[in-house]
Amino acid sequence: MMMTPAQTHLWTAEEAAAATAGRPMGDWRADGVSIDSRKVKPGDLFVAIKGPKHDGHKFADDALAAGAAAVMVQPKRAKIAHDAPSLQVANTLYALEDLGRAARERTAARVIAVTGSVGKTGTKEALRFVLEDQGPTTASEGSLNNQWGVPLSLARIPVDTAYAVIEIGMNHPGEITPLAKMVRPHVAVITAVEAVHSAYFDSIDEIADAKAEIFWGVEEGGTAILNRDNAQYERLAMMAAEAGVANVIGFGAHKDAQVRLLDAHCDVDGSNIKAAVHGQEITYRLNVGGRHWVMNSLAVLAAVGAAGGDAKAAAEALAGMRALKGRGRRHSVEMPAGSFVVVDESYNASPASMTAAINVLGIIHPDRGGRRIAVLGDMLELGGESDKYHSALVEKLISNKIDLVFACGTYMKALWEVLPPAMRGAFAKDSQELLSKVTAAVRPGDVVVVKGSAGSRTGPIVEALLAIGESGDAAPGERDWAVNG
Repeated sequence: MMMTPAQTHLWTAEEAAAATAGRPMGDWRADGVSIDSRKVKPGDLFVAIKGPKHDGHKFADDALAAGAAAVMVQPKRAKIAHDAPSLQVANTLYALEDLGRAARERTAARVIAVTGSVGKTGTKEALRFVLEDQGPTTASEGSLNNQWGVPLSLARIPVDTAYAVIEIGMNHPGEITPLAKMVRPHVAVITAVEAVHSAYFDSIDEIADAKAEIFWGVEEGGTAILNRDNAQYERLAMMAAEAGVANVIGFGAHKDAQVRLLDAHCDVDGSNIKAAVHGQEITYRLNVGGRHWVMNSLAVLAAVGAAGGDAKAAAEALAGMRALKGRGRRHSVEMPAGSFVVVDESYNASPASMTAAINVLGIIHPDRGGRRIAVLGDMLELGGESDKYHSALVEKLISNKIDLVFACGTYMKALWEVLPPAMRGAFAKDSQELLSKVTAAVRPGDVVVVKGSAGSRTGPIVEALLAIGESGDAAPGERDWAVNG
């Protein structure tokens, strides 16, 4: 979250009380907002949310001890000193939403909302990265994109922000509409519609309809940015028009895309790209690997232009990016006899993103004696078609000349059963059991991609591989734009 030197505070007690109809205790000023007592920074307003597992009211004192300027609480739930700096409200979740709406109302920033089945967090972070050079910019942290994360992200927008980039997620119908109406974006980006969260939808058309809910929040005269190559483009464009969105911009390789890919040469470290942006030819370097990132970069350029920014300057800035932690970041791990490379894709997985990760592994050439190794955990929330999607990965693994596959989980069993015997590294019921098998097998020259849904917990496998030796970031880039995920 970028704060400009001129910003002296985010919220005063009086401003927060007016926004939430709350009762302030003390004359405090907050320069941040947090809903996690473990991450509270001095000067934050801590909002005590009752979640499915924990009630933040139990940690209000911890937040104050960590330096919180004040705590937003429901009086009957919180046990804090009567004179503790606070904002007492009827319902903290509703009050957080009110705070987010008030922040949105007072800002003159151009607001970009990003959703999509895949690529939304990376695209959001890329937008933040390139727009920071063009004006004071704020963006959702990590993947704060749900009913708590969206209002929190809005509440954190400083008054003098020029650009705000807000990620919106969902896994059920109806979730995006209220969030989009809260965000009120000038620009709405849908990166792609794929078979993600299909356990909750009967068809990919229904997934598209759920993503299209974002259009109902777009400001008058606003713009929708859509993937022109995606099979759902026409459906999404029609729904944008029905919602009253004035402008639709397509990005992709399609001949009718306004932001059109003309050429891309992908290499081990990234891509050299030539694109036509509303008829203007631009060439630029992207130092993040994979064709999926080429497409993300087109969405970024389209959104920057639609928000009134400089698309050409944004394209030039893209050369300074690095992949995010858990989403393609590369590490070189030293061993006594050499080194191997780990590509960390452990944050999440879907059929589309799994295919993209395997394709990236396929273009990386191992050092002499090395192998291409895929370490795969379950793709979750795919419903009755889980086995089909998992077993179908075998074709991608073979065509990309992957040497060994290590897999874990209930659904990866379907892939394991159709893998050629020569490609079988090891199978385990979960990532913890698989971890030691992977670390024992790796050797100098190998390139290892680790990928799985968050619930399959493949992140610890990455950490174990990095712990084998001293690791260094193998990807080029001038600025670290990673977020914890």
